Amino acid sequence: MPRFDVTIAGELNVDLILAGVPDELPPERELLAERMMLTLGGSSAILAHNLACLGSKVGFQSRIGDDDLGQSILETLRQSGADVSCVRLVPGEVKTGLTVVLQREHWRNMVTYSGTIAELAWDDLDFTYLCDSRHFHVSSFYLQRALRPRLPELFRKMKDAGLTTSLDTNDDPDDTWQGGLAETLSHVDVFLPNEREAQKATGADNLETAVAKLARMVPLVVVKLGREGALAQRGSERLVSPAVTANAVDAVGAGDSFDAGFLHQFVRDAGLAQCLASGNLAGAFSTTRAGGTEAFRDAQHRQRFFREHGGN
Repeated sequence: MPRFDVTIAGELNVDLILAGVPDELPPERELLAERMMLTLGGSSAILAHNLACLGSKVGFQSRIGDDDLGQSILETLRQSGADVSCVRLVPGEVKTGLTVVLQREHWRNMVTYSGTIAELAWDDLDFTYLCDSRHFHVSSFYLQRALRPRLPELFRKMKDAGLTTSLDTNDDPDDTWQGGLAETLSHVDVFLPNEREAQKATGADNLETAVAKLARMVPLVVVKLGREGALAQRGSERLVSPAVTANAVDAVGAGDSFDAGFLHQFVRDAGLAQCLASGNLAGAFSTTRAGGTEAFRDAQHRQRFFREHGGN
């Protein structure tokens, strides 16, 4: 049996979340936030953390700076139960990545210092480790600047080793949506964009056209629709799953948490409807605490929420 259910190669960084920030940010003014939080960030790391909290065996590879922020955030991920033995701490001028999230009531700005996020490269990867799994995942396609040219090769390598694979691009800061994405998708089993990302990735001006294009490229397309839940397209088969109602505090990491819930069931060969329901449940639960992982770090809170909403 493989050592892991899911292995992930990607970014591990810090999220600094400032809430209650003015909508307008005029220059040369000292503006005040009402609340702040320093927490585990990076779509890949949030997914790894929350997937491990759900009970999956997770192996995580990344590259971080040999600095206090990197050490602190690595310990947070370790506490989830994810294996971080292959995370590289690299000394030098490039430090652990940091994302500043300016959170408003219904929208946010995000500014990222890429740091070590953009430096994870082919030579950092331990392929024996990554292949000792049932499934392989990559998030933040466009932030993986050093690794991205070889991502098609990486996914092909994982497929040849017998793993199933998944990808969540997240946003493209350059807004070009090129960079080998189509070639990479030819080696992906499950593509997990949100509605905007699906349209951007295909150049479509509506969701139906985007899904139709993606369904010809990837065996299973799963689109996160926020308050509308999620839909999955597998060939001509379409499933839609409604969102789970929650007292939302913060949406940071909700999409990554959906991925965690979905993949937690997918690697157990659950039916597509169950995978979608699990994704929606995990995504909704994530919003009940600020930050992408804080809700999952409270085991009692997680168990109570899942029990009340019919989850396992």
